[in-house]
Amino acid sequence: MKGTFPRILLAALLPFGPALADQAGRKYAENELHAQPAVHITVGLRDADLIGNDNRALQAAVDYVGNLGGGVVEIGPGEYLMRDSLHLRSRVTVRGAGEKTVLRKDREHRSLLAADGDFGEAAVTVQNLEGFIVGRGIYIASKTQRNFHGVCATILNARDNYLTLTRAMNADILMSDGGFAATVFPVISGYHLQDARVENLTVDGNRSENPTQVDGCRTAGIFLYRGDHCVITGCLVRDYNGDGISFQQSNDVTVDDCTVERCGGFGLHPGSGSQRPTVKHCRAIANGDDGFFFCWRVRGGVAEGNWLEGNGGHGMSIGHKDSDNFVRHNTILGNRRGGVYWRAETEPMAAHRVTFENNTVRDNEGWGLFVDGATQGTIIRHNLIEDTGSGRQKTGIRIGRQAGDVVLQDNRIQAERPTLDERSTR
Repeated sequence: MKGTFPRILLAALLPFGPALADQAGRKYAENELHAQPAVHITVGLRDADLIGNDNRALQAAVDYVGNLGGGVVEIGPGEYLMRDSLHLRSRVTVRGAGEKTVLRKDREHRSLLAADGDFGEAAVTVQNLEGFIVGRGIYIASKTQRNFHGVCATILNARDNYLTLTRAMNADILMSDGGFAATVFPVISGYHLQDARVENLTVDGNRSENPTQVDGCRTAGIFLYRGDHCVITGCLVRDYNGDGISFQQSNDVTVDDCTVERCGGFGLHPGSGSQRPTVKHCRAIANGDDGFFFCWRVRGGVAEGNWLEGNGGHGMSIGHKDSDNFVRHNTILGNRRGGVYWRAETEPMAAHRVTFENNTVRDNEGWGLFVDGATQGTIIRHNLIEDTGSGRQKTGIRIGRQAGDVVLQDNRIQAERPTLDERSTR
């Protein structure tokens, strides 16, 4: 009986969109019991309410709980093959057993397009159909139309090599521009939702079988788009060929006690218009680009107690309109393009009123901190900025020519050149 349950749930639940419960999901429900549904369901390889070993069983459980207004989906130990994202739902907590619960991305299939993908068209035509199966996740982009102009979707139907999708093209994806489709997607994904939680899960991006590196605007190991007041805690993301954890246009997100390692892009990526993020006690280690990347218009955020080590880019980067953020009690060491970089933005787009305090910045390439932008109100205080003898971090604090007022207070600096202030030459 349990073996057929996932198929029954999928057939019963997929046609319905909104929550079915009467009071659940209302912002002001009748009472606290209505506001917090206590539905709980388990998924596992055995001895669970739903038996299964891939994304379909997990999705059936999440949709079931989501349609009842919220609750908990508990995923037991084991490895689950992900041929599409686990799509989160509002007010649903997805909880695993830490490193014992592994969501592993399936191998990638890729094809050039056989026809242009037009803006607004919820379909794509591929040259090689191998691997593009109904129900699988898909990513469509081109040489110049990537980032937010690419799209991640699920394949809904197929006629020969013509595939219909759950989402439309965000731009014209042209054959002449190298337009392609690949079975690439976030392993865990949440769009247009609130109050979702992801706890104690391991995401394995299977990078060796996923050669297409993707950006964090549309995909990551764990990805949110307009996912407000969501929490990601106690998770490990490894070997994803893109960002580890990325959230875009998502307000009041908390990422806590997570590890991102050996991913192809950024480690931690609060992105594009995400207000008031809190990222604390996380580790970003040996990723291909920056360990921590403040994207555009990330304001009112806190980065606290994180460990950013050995990343291929900067330890941390902050820039375009990323104002009124606090960075404190972090350890930033051994990163290949420098410690912390304020990106070179003009005054209207610079990162203003950033407070950087009580951090350790050690043995990064070139410099510890570089304020390279027309910033105002920057405060740098009570930090340990040192080269321990490696000879890599030759400059402690570098202040660029366009920088405005920068307060330097009670920093301990050990470097060949403790401070380089280029403003005197402008």
